[in-house]
Amino acid sequence: MRSKDLFRGCLIGGAAGDALGYPVEFMSEREIFRRYGEKGITGYELWGDVAEISDDTQMTMFTATGLLAAAAHEAGDAYPDFIRLSYRDWYRTQTERFPLPEGNHHSWLVSVPELFSRRAPGNTCLSALEENDKGSVRNPLNRSKGCGGVMRVAPVGLYFAGKKISMRNSDEIGAEAAAITHGHDLGWLPAAALVHIVRHLIEHEGEPVLAAVRDAQAALPETFPHAKHLNGFLDLLRKTVGLAESGTNDRDAIHELGEGWVGDEALAIAVFCALRHPDSFEDAVVAAVNHNGDSDSTGAIAGNIMGAALGLQAIPEKYLRDLELREVILKLSDDLYCDRPAEGTGRSGDPVWRSRYVRADDGPSEDK
Repeated sequence: MRSKDLFRGCLIGGAAGDALGYPVEFMSEREIFRRYGEKGITGYELWGDVAEISDDTQMTMFTATGLLAAAAHEAGDAYPDFIRLSYRDWYRTQTERFPLPEGNHHSWLVSVPELFSRRAPGNTCLSALEENDKGSVRNPLNRSKGCGGVMRVAPVGLYFAGKKISMRNSDEIGAEAAAITHGHDLGWLPAAALVHIVRHLIEHEGEPVLAAVRDAQAALPETFPHAKHLNGFLDLLRKTVGLAESGTNDRDAIHELGEGWVGDEALAIAVFCALRHPDSFEDAVVAAVNHNGDSDSTGAIAGNIMGAALGLQAIPEKYLRDLELREVILKLSDDLYCDRPAEGTGRSGDPVWRSRYVRADDGPSEDK
């Protein structure tokens, strides 16, 4: 029901796809293939000795700490609120210098100096988090449908896999996590779909990605019947499946789906690549980044899906070696997998867990 290898594969896979696509995010196809050859970029471009992640993986990591902090504080009805607090900490890493003043933060990730690097953060995310306003599905802050909502929510699907909470409820939490910054329904519907796909893959280990996509297609109309653009989004998913099953080559198919700057297109491109290359993590993420659009986001989402489907063991070593913050990402994936019980907040609970998710401090615990 819950495989540590799949948890690790999902988060590391997303980071790998992100790091692969980040150097070419703003390049045209012509530029990509001129620079990297006829197959495009297929291996990391290193800065020093590191394959850098972008804001996509940064925010994914903060999503994870928000979920775990909500559970540690026994605030299970307030997951979006804790995720928002965690995103506010991410915002501070983008606008302040390391180290932050002690206290007055909610995520232990602010103790990681590398996360204070600006990696082309989305303007919508920054502007939405600048103030303390609370964006939600019912009370949107804006009308943005950018992909900044969907590219960061895979931890929601992981965390709730195998738990008593319904699939519908976890899909709603995924939508709310995206709506914190992206108010258009095409900004948060794809996030709900990705959460559904990831959770399905974890709970039905070995099932093909197509089964998870079909399940999401069936569930979304029941969960979000009043979403204005629901039918158009479902039509795009149907088109995606059809293209994956057709003889259309990867690049031409991606052209038909868009460039990935907006949420529905980013998810569609990632899903297409996962469906077209179901047994190869590398082939899927390479296809997902070598196009005209938002290469790091489509690569990240494809990596999340393929990692959840195939696990860490299926990710080639070349995508593990040199990946920035790999050990921190593995720590987060393992924390999502282990998820200490709520009594861990008490004096008799796990001191490491209490330090990370109650005190938001990854340093030595006073209880050790």
